[in-house]
Amino acid sequence: MSKATKATPLRGGIDLGGTKIEAIVVDDANKVLGSARHPTPTSGGPEDVARAMAAAVREAAQAAGTATEALAGVGVGSPGSVDAQAGTVASARNLPGWDGSFALGAELGRTLGTSVAVGNDVQVAITAEFELGAAKQYSSLLGLFWGTGVGGGLILDGKPWHGRGGAGEIGHMVIHRGGRRCPCGNEGCVEAYAGRAAMEAHARHEIEHGRKSDLIKIMERKGRERFTSAVWATAIEDGDELATELIDDAVKALGAGAASAVNLLDLEAVVIGGGLGVRFGDDYVERIRKAMHEHLFPGHKMPAVRLVSLGDLGGALGAALLVADGAV
Repeated sequence: MSKATKATPLRGGIDLGGTKIEAIVVDDANKVLGSARHPTPTSGGPEDVARAMAAAVREAAQAAGTATEALAGVGVGSPGSVDAQAGTVASARNLPGWDGSFALGAELGRTLGTSVAVGNDVQVAITAEFELGAAKQYSSLLGLFWGTGVGGGLILDGKPWHGRGGAGEIGHMVIHRGGRRCPCGNEGCVEAYAGRAAMEAHARHEIEHGRKSDLIKIMERKGRERFTSAVWATAIEDGDELATELIDDAVKALGAGAASAVNLLDLEAVVIGGGLGVRFGDDYVERIRKAMHEHLFPGHKMPAVRLVSLGDLGGALGAALLVADGAV
């Protein structure tokens, strides 16, 4: 993969998540010169999300001492079904009102005054780990990102594998026929058990039907509108029974899904990230590795299981690499 040269102007990167928008501006060495974090809108539609994204990039560019029009380009990592060539995103169901297709690249390009490349959020993040972070030593790996949803990305033979545009959707691998309803509409997906939004919906249902839990109190105390990673982590630390039960179910689901992917592709490594993955850290990475073990095909070698090393900035760095690698 090509790298930016010293003559390359600054680049922008946006990591669009279900709860936050992370925007950065980097130089040719991928050093972050400016950053901004804005909450993802909880209402409206794609146009509202695009406006929030543009505001975050402008703030990051200002912090870097430049303007968006002067950037070499901006890369975007987005959930949903991404058509990189057309710059469109469809069915991003963890974002408000985003059921159809929206020309995100064109809209941001018009607003920011520069070219925009769009890629899948987890795929760009795992590409950053492959080029810059925890996965540099591997040539085949699965990125498993545990956050608002459960996303995946693949590197095969040293190259990102996009399939026909939707590869890596491990969150929608069915692990329990007839199981919990997933936000995608199917039943028994990994995300139905491990996605933060699905876990919150399930927890609220249980609480409404008399189950005791402090999750809502913790959310309100922290001034949040949703059960963020910090809310779940605090509930676990406090020994909340419902939160512990749901996180345990999530670990089992992630282990089953990751093991199934390894059974199919015999990958060298699984790299775990996402808001919950980063928040819970190495201890939970080890728990997921153990959960994988019981589902591995006999005779298959256990892959390396690693935590991302680029932290919350990995998605935005991977998005900025889209510009360095000539996607715009």
